[in-house]
Amino acid sequence: MNRRQLIVAGAAAFAAPSVARAQGKFPERTIRFVIPFAPAGPTDIIGRMAAEKLTAILGQQVIVDNKAGAAGSIGAVDVKNARPDGYTLLCAPSSTHAINPTAFVKPAYDAVKDFTPIASICVNPLVLVARMDMPDTVMGLVELMKENPGKYSYGSSGAGSIINLAGEYFKREVGGIEVEHIPYKGSAPALQDMMSGQTAWMFETFSTTLQLHKAGKVRILAYAYSRRAPIAPEIPTMIEAGVKGYEAYTFNLILGPANVPQPVVDVLDQAARRMMKDPTTIQFLENIAAVPTTETTPQLTAKFINDEIAKWAPVIRAAGIRIE
Repeated sequence: MNRRQLIVAGAAAFAAPSVARAQGKFPERTIRFVIPFAPAGPTDIIGRMAAEKLTAILGQQVIVDNKAGAAGSIGAVDVKNARPDGYTLLCAPSSTHAINPTAFVKPAYDAVKDFTPIASICVNPLVLVARMDMPDTVMGLVELMKENPGKYSYGSSGAGSIINLAGEYFKREVGGIEVEHIPYKGSAPALQDMMSGQTAWMFETFSTTLQLHKAGKVRILAYAYSRRAPIAPEIPTMIEAGVKGYEAYTFNLILGPANVPQPVVDVLDQAARRMMKDPTTIQFLENIAAVPTTETTPQLTAKFINDEIAKWAPVIRAAGIRIE
């Protein structure tokens, strides 16, 4: 079943009386769902799926509005400044609500105080990928780096990106490796240079690298999550590969501006829970190597944001990442 078929099937499943009609007046009109990145990227793909699902559940159109720029800050500020009535929501990724609060010298918003947590859609675990002439295990790669300090480098999609931070976190957790970070303007050139021998390894999304791995162009050494991926169960987790407790992922949350009224939050919360229990939602996310959040509440979403900021803040500071 392709992506479009999955979404259509999910919409049909929600033809029963909507959450909105069961709860009262909200929503009475179109809801704007702000995606803080350009169309066709991972956040946009997941956000558009969620918008279509929520449209069917709520009985009102949920439209996507791409507001790209400043590592997601432009879209986040747009939602921060919106009327807190539930008609403007943010599809929040790791950049806006895990990285920017610490990495920016002068953040344009408070990631906790300026938003109302509603739901979590998924996390998107990264993988550690190496060029084909590198060792075929994580600990083998670590040993090679330790034996050759300064000889090798790793790439990323840009300074301050989750890809960069995953590399710095890895260096910190294994200890004793001296390897230069080479930032690129996006994942595609970083992967291309790694395959051509300019860098030795990098972290990247599973969906971007899995076909390259299967084609023998790169080697995925490990999956940066607590359990293996259903689409590639043969690949060990970073923890199984020897890096205790290591997890690194992007994520997608649903947030509103601060002070959204509780009855409106309740409607959106129930809609999100229905969406995340739908088998076609789960299948869609698993097919793109994401991990669905099947148990989601506003309270759990708030805790998740605080935990992610606390996790990445020391990594950002230790790496000296400061974005003007």
